[in-house]
Amino acid sequence: MSRTPAPARRTASSHLAGRSLLAAGLASLLLLTGCSAFTDADAPAPSPVGTPSAVSGAPADDPALQAFYGQRLEWAGCQGGFECSRLKVPVDYADPGGATATLAVVRLPTSATGADRLGSLVLNPGGPGGSGVEYARGAEGVVSDAVRAHFDVVGFDPRGVGASDPLQCLPAAQVDAFLAADPTPDDDAEVDTLQDEGRELGEGCAAAGELAAHVDTRSVASDLDVLRAALGDAKLSYLGKSYGTFIGATYAQAFPARVGRFVLDGAIDPALTSDEVNAGQAGGFEQALRAYVADCLDGDACPLRGTVDDGVAQVQQLLARVDEAPLRTGTRRPLTEGLTYLALAYPLYAEQLWPDLTSALTKAFSGDGSAMLALADAYSERRPDGSYANNANTVIYAVNCLDRGDTDTPADVERIAGELTRTSPTFGRFLAWSSLPCSTWPIPAVGTPGPVTAEGAGPIVVVGTTRDPATPYAWAQSLAGELSSGHLLTYDGDGHTAYRRGSSCIDAAVDAYLVAGTPPEDGARC
Repeated sequence: MSRTPAPARRTASSHLAGRSLLAAGLASLLLLTGCSAFTDADAPAPSPVGTPSAVSGAPADDPALQAFYGQRLEWAGCQGGFECSRLKVPVDYADPGGATATLAVVRLPTSATGADRLGSLVLNPGGPGGSGVEYARGAEGVVSDAVRAHFDVVGFDPRGVGASDPLQCLPAAQVDAFLAADPTPDDDAEVDTLQDEGRELGEGCAAAGELAAHVDTRSVASDLDVLRAALGDAKLSYLGKSYGTFIGATYAQAFPARVGRFVLDGAIDPALTSDEVNAGQAGGFEQALRAYVADCLDGDACPLRGTVDDGVAQVQQLLARVDEAPLRTGTRRPLTEGLTYLALAYPLYAEQLWPDLTSALTKAFSGDGSAMLALADAYSERRPDGSYANNANTVIYAVNCLDRGDTDTPADVERIAGELTRTSPTFGRFLAWSSLPCSTWPIPAVGTPGPVTAEGAGPIVVVGTTRDPATPYAWAQSLAGELSSGHLLTYDGDGHTAYRRGSSCIDAAVDAYLVAGTPPEDGARC
């Protein structure tokens, strides 16, 4: 699976890991700083909504997991009315008596009591590698006042991510080199170099510890069920965006009887192969680039000229130019082709960032790559001191390579790159080569692509945006169709994800479902 960026106008919190483009959820524009502490302290547990043991297939049925399902979260205040805690989970669910991992958890408690209190709404912004803790910190923008009035808003960092025993696969200097490297090899030597980089990344992740073999999405879904029980909820209410929809769909398949109110926004269809994901994103980003170019050409400050086709060709010429000779940036880091792709992709997640791309392209066409480098750094969450805000740029591969074993040889990738270039001349080769590290990953995959039906689950609302670059609308259509209780809600618009992005129609439909339990009619459009 390729990777997912998420634009964010903040010091550091966007999420494009490495070179591929899977999306972490546009609402990350609203993220604030994460929890500063996760100290344990005695605090009252949330009021239970039902009892976990009342659900068929309850944790009590597996004595080996009772110690995890029976734990009580201890909450401590950690800035701004939030509370933080840690959850213990087994590293390997097949060996629950073995090593354990701890997950960072944060919540914004609701003031509702009694029947007005609907339990916890757990959030995930995407990735793989996005911080649910940071995402929940932005609760006032991520979910509506009506939702916060009834739910505790809860975020967690998935295993190996953020503050949850993060996998440290490469030092910052090597992450710099990895992101800047040539992502579209032109000859055998460049292919070998790209494959060597992927092999080095895989070896670094494997050396980070036992957890590296267990950061797959199925394990994350199992963690989510332990969290549900620790929160005191009989069923899980969940809002997942982008890759967060993959987590949600995986949970629904594994624990359908425990699905509460589920919203999957910017959907990824688990039935897709890695090549199909790359093809979908290649088309999505090409469409988004054309939309940006059309908008740019209508403005006075646009550095592009001619028709939309002409403008796209000028962007492609810039990519070819920096492939041959990187641009100066006023730093020791020139603007390479790899960094230019990140700089282009980042603003395509949100129309609000299009003016930044226009300004950066204007400078780049004059030989100054500094503004494009700034966009690339915002995307990868690189700080001015050279460190990275989190491990998202590398852990995304650790997750993706475990989730799908359908990796391609360099010869396969070259063939697929040719096919994708015909439908996406700008992004096709870039995305085709983005999954190459999985071909040399030292840890065997544990997942395979397959449809998700979640038989027996309650209504699951799948939200799709018609011109979403990172999670194409067709994916939402297919996931909603596979789910036995799927309800497709469509937003006709641009950008990545839809809920709380400016559509009062989408917001009202999602809120009515989360608060009142009334799902939108399947096929509803906004």
